[in-house]
Amino acid sequence: MGTINRIVVLSLLASLWGVSAFAQEMSVGLNRTVLPIPEPKRPLYTELDVRDTKPPPRFEVKAPEGAPNVLLVLVDDLGFAGTSTFGGPVGTPTFDRIANEGLHYNNFHTTAVCSPTRAALKSGRNHHVANMGSIIETGTAFPGNTGQIPEDVAPLAEMLRLNGYSTAAFGKWHELAAWEASVSGPFDRWPTHRGFDKFYGFLGGETNQWAPFIYDGTHPVELPEDPSYHFLTDMTDQAVAWVKYQKALTPDKPFFVYYAPGATHAPHHVPKEWIAHWRGKFDQGWDKLREEILARQIERGIAPEGTKLAPKPEAIPDWNTLSADEKRLFTRQAEVFAAYVEMTDHEIGRVIKAVEATGQIDNTLVILVYGDNGTSAEGGRNGMFSEMTYFNGVQEKVSDMLKHLDQWGGPETYPHMAAGWAVAFDTPYQWTKQMGSDYGGTKVDLAIQWPKGIKAKGELRTQFHHVIDVAPTVLEVADLPEPRVVNGVPQRPMDGISMVYSFDDAKAKDRHTTQYFEMFGNRAMYHDGWLARTIHKAPWEAKPRRALSDDVWELYDTRSDFSLVNDLSAKYPEKLAELQALFMYEAKMNHVLPIDDRTLERLTAEQVGRPELLAGRTSLTLADGMTGMAENVFLSIKNKSNSVTAEVVVPEGTTANGIIIAQGGRFGGWALYVKDGKPAYDYNFLGLQRFTVAADEALGPGKSTIRFEFAYDGGGVGKGGMGTLYVNGRKVGEGRIARTQPRIFSADETADVGIDLATPVVETIGSEGKSRFTGQIPKVTVSVQ
Repeated sequence: MGTINRIVVLSLLASLWGVSAFAQEMSVGLNRTVLPIPEPKRPLYTELDVRDTKPPPRFEVKAPEGAPNVLLVLVDDLGFAGTSTFGGPVGTPTFDRIANEGLHYNNFHTTAVCSPTRAALKSGRNHHVANMGSIIETGTAFPGNTGQIPEDVAPLAEMLRLNGYSTAAFGKWHELAAWEASVSGPFDRWPTHRGFDKFYGFLGGETNQWAPFIYDGTHPVELPEDPSYHFLTDMTDQAVAWVKYQKALTPDKPFFVYYAPGATHAPHHVPKEWIAHWRGKFDQGWDKLREEILARQIERGIAPEGTKLAPKPEAIPDWNTLSADEKRLFTRQAEVFAAYVEMTDHEIGRVIKAVEATGQIDNTLVILVYGDNGTSAEGGRNGMFSEMTYFNGVQEKVSDMLKHLDQWGGPETYPHMAAGWAVAFDTPYQWTKQMGSDYGGTKVDLAIQWPKGIKAKGELRTQFHHVIDVAPTVLEVADLPEPRVVNGVPQRPMDGISMVYSFDDAKAKDRHTTQYFEMFGNRAMYHDGWLARTIHKAPWEAKPRRALSDDVWELYDTRSDFSLVNDLSAKYPEKLAELQALFMYEAKMNHVLPIDDRTLERLTAEQVGRPELLAGRTSLTLADGMTGMAENVFLSIKNKSNSVTAEVVVPEGTTANGIIIAQGGRFGGWALYVKDGKPAYDYNFLGLQRFTVAADEALGPGKSTIRFEFAYDGGGVGKGGMGTLYVNGRKVGEGRIARTQPRIFSADETADVGIDLATPVVETIGSEGKSRFTGQIPKVTVSVQ
């Protein structure tokens, strides 16, 4: 046989084999344990004319037949008494409706803090397994705590996307490694690279609801000039529009929507019309409120008969011992928080109505998790006008906060409430957010509805569950296997247990029988109804109570002690020792060890070995238009001498005005700017004090060099120093800056050249478009010593 003939025969055989293999692969079920599902080999053809043959069947990955839409909602910082279904003081008709038309669970747990809960919720793995032992801003160099989610912990969204779902996330993210939140990336852990086709929201732990710094995908969003703008409404508008659009184009393609408002995390920002009707509703105080809540919980079957209130922490004063001024301030704080809860529930209801409008609510799995942890007590004894004071170790005075009473909740404030209210919203438990060893820190309200798959209506489920159980639940409902390999990486198996077994059987035996808890040294071990725990540090305490090895452990039988008030450690020392040993085993296997009980100290990367984008750098040179630089990816000027040098060009006939460079905003930051032609530098200490060093003479037209030098006093953190302002080498101003912020300027405001985004550092200059510099800024250099 000649060479040409052999080639023809071999080509024909290959073609026939290729078509046959393609058809065979298309005829069998897809292997969904390896994602993405590989495309079959393309067949080879011998026909010359396309009219003489037929194309192969189209390869397309679709979700399993009948797979439901999934709407997963995660509310922020709302504890066990956060909904009216669970006896809380605030009406939550959206949650109540889903609970009444589906199921609600009274034994559902979180990790006790934001980032860890979110990573666990969306991956099905324990939070330390996801390297999220704490929030991303306090990541360390140790496995389990780096804040950088590993590749073998693929998120649920990616699993669903690769199985034919449309995916979208709205609101708070807080899972991006702190040093990766810049234009330089990498973008692997940004939402649109973690399984979501669409993302509209903010990356950090909180945002100013009146002036957020938000992204659409990886692109910053310019805020509208609308005095009534509120991010919670904006993100809901975005979610509603996306749901309707997606169903209009692909009604047969299921969606996965993750809706995670920044509410009800501080700052408690809510329009006045929501606050107005809460006037006087909390005048009874937090002690009486706890009693009222527990009575409703027992009446509604949320808590069993005979449940007792756990004692308040000793640091929380009795309401009847407070002064009139304290009561006036604290009740206002609660009124604003209640309005925030109510508004949040309303906005969630709008998203559900959008799903209803598509006609697909019957085959939509709605999961409402009202709280990523217990209600936050980080407001301390008195609450805060500016939450940034907490992160900088500054205690605000009641007399100072009362000056802002009428503004509370508005754009002029960045508020948090007194810890007594957090304890009340975590009724019947003793503790709050951050307390991974108390149900007040971990237990939240869960409601699930899926009309097509859950026939029970309004029923309570009491089985122990954890946020890691959500992802396997969604996979089972969607008839999808847990993948072994995702994007070429073998996966660590999920730690969670699907909750589907409990959907139709209220008396089903618990399947999630073992779960460790750890947060900032507060740790516990749950096993078969028993809970061993230790209280290591309260949220408002600067230091742990004792060394980790000296902690005092308690023991509770949760099956008969709903509120954890009867310590059985002395009666059953063997059981306590058993659970302590089990904790150490689980801690070892889940990367919990070594335990890190530091809190605010971990905000400083160099103290804990967390990577820094600018590590080792002593200067950063920028230019006009470079904006949106988060604090973790900007050169830190805190606690050291520093200088800012800017080259500016003022056009002929123009009076220079606006921001040259600013970092932070209304509640803490600094700025080099020009006001009515005169250069100046402002240091805004937490929105409480402002220091200005300004020139008396205006800049002339053309090029000028403006330099500000700050000579730090030294001798510790948060100290003051002398500031000197120069124009073209000549001293034009000098002044003392008495105090500086030691740890953080803002959780969400950025550093910007030529404009001040979000809220203003300098009120007389303003922010957004009003603050734009009227000249050019070819170069600005920030240097530290």
